[in-house]
Amino acid sequence: MRLWVEAVRGLIFPVGRPPRPWVRLVAPFCARCAEPFARHSPGNFLCRNCAGRRWALEKVRAAYRAVGTVREVILRFKYEREYSLRPWLGRWMRDGFRQYYAEEKWDALVPVPLFRARRKERGFNQSAEIAEWLGHEVGIRVEEGLARVRETPPQARLRRSERLRNLRGALALAPGFDPKGRRLLLCDDVFTTGATADACARILKQNGAVEVAALTVARG
Repeated sequence: MRLWVEAVRGLIFPVGRPPRPWVRLVAPFCARCAEPFARHSPGNFLCRNCAGRRWALEKVRAAYRAVGTVREVILRFKYEREYSLRPWLGRWMRDGFRQYYAEEKWDALVPVPLFRARRKERGFNQSAEIAEWLGHEVGIRVEEGLARVRETPPQARLRRSERLRNLRGALALAPGFDPKGRRLLLCDDVFTTGATADACARILKQNGAVEVAALTVARG
């Protein structure tokens, strides 16, 4: 009920532009995980974490950093259920899509899934909601092709190594979804260590996806 109230309120009283600055993610950054690099670095490079790690995920991109206003809006949408903020998160994700992915052909947008109990408690999956907004704008079908089959502690509370262990056996293909031969773009609100996105990509690649990349509202 709260979700519908927020949606209707957003239509009647649209949320004004979130205050700037919105901190852009600008080069130089890691070619795989988009980790910002403080010093000038000519050409593509991999950060230390990516250079020593086997990724299933091709790359991740975002237009903004998860700091200041952008981070606040993401948290308000996700945890305080301010659904009227959805269009702004969608616009920020669209900025990243236009900058990094618009020239490529994608067969579907695939939201990072939530475990059913957490989705019921929150009232929605924030990644799916933002992806739906983006998909409508750019003309790409959104398919919830992944499912969380085991409840896990929130990733934000864990260290990198713990995040990887936390996700083992927690993800699976959604019933009826076939990624074989497809180029898929994962959608999420924030990318930090990449453990969740890479675990999602691994499931999709193991089941025949040709390529899996990720797009988020912001880079943590």
